[in-house]
Amino acid sequence: MTQNKPSEVLEPYESIEPEPCAVAVNLLKGGSGKTTTAINLARELAHRNEQALIVDLDDNGHMTLNLGYEDIYASAADEEDNHAKDVIVDGDDPREHIVSVAEGLDLFPAHEDLETVQSALKEATMGTTRLKKNIVDRLLGDEYDYIVVDCPANRGKLNDNAMYATGNIILPLRPENGYESGLTNTMNRLVKEAREYFDLNILAVVPTDLRARIDYDTRDRSLLEELNNLGNADAIIPNFARITDEDWQAIDAGDYDGPLPGIRHRGAIDKAHDVGKPLRDHDPECDQLPYYAELAAIVEVGEVVR
Repeated sequence: MTQNKPSEVLEPYESIEPEPCAVAVNLLKGGSGKTTTAINLARELAHRNEQALIVDLDDNGHMTLNLGYEDIYASAADEEDNHAKDVIVDGDDPREHIVSVAEGLDLFPAHEDLETVQSALKEATMGTTRLKKNIVDRLLGDEYDYIVVDCPANRGKLNDNAMYATGNIILPLRPENGYESGLTNTMNRLVKEAREYFDLNILAVVPTDLRARIDYDTRDRSLLEELNNLGNADAIIPNFARITDEDWQAIDAGDYDGPLPGIRHRGAIDKAHDVGKPLRDHDPECDQLPYYAELAAIVEVGEVVR
């Protein structure tokens, strides 16, 4: 069977030298686990390396608000006070607006008026390149080893900027109504369209917040079956979520003795969100941390390694 124990999922990556990298966490659907995946991926990258930055481009600002930076997100008393526009569109120094999240992990916060940024990027010369030019190229490999972008769940110039600036994408999926259309829309309306103009690598597709049994017909099982039957599953499904035909046979026969695949629902993950912390800083003993660590390793080496 292919399923690795949590303590083993990182072993294939240990002999590969990591390189600085930027990655977008994205899905054209709300409620997909995108922000939870982004913050815990970024935290593990900071834990495993020296520095990581997360850029919150979500117009709802869930990450920025959840981490306690309401004053920065809603600093609209002065209509001209929009740090996201100042930096992304106009090229101001992003360092002046970066705040601390945890040891080694910093945040470029969202602003409640990201719609103005979106509109300005439509009008700007080379508007799709501004995030790369004004944040990623300035900071990656110098001040930060890794940059993670938490993307909006809708198409637009902010999403185009995130794809172009990073060249890499991780797609989280929760087993809920509409996950199929969310994945299809993201592939057709985001990934395929972007690839007509620049290289965009899918580093991983991540089933997350799973909580049901998979030895009979549940939405969790349907999601895992669909992802593991993709023609390129070996290249994009992390070790902690990879299930072979042999594994399914063992599951259905009641003989499967591996860990349940995917990032599983844990109260500690919800509680970490409630208290505005990454999982590692709330519960460093949570059994799902090795899986976020594998996502970090995938970013470090640029691919899933078996």
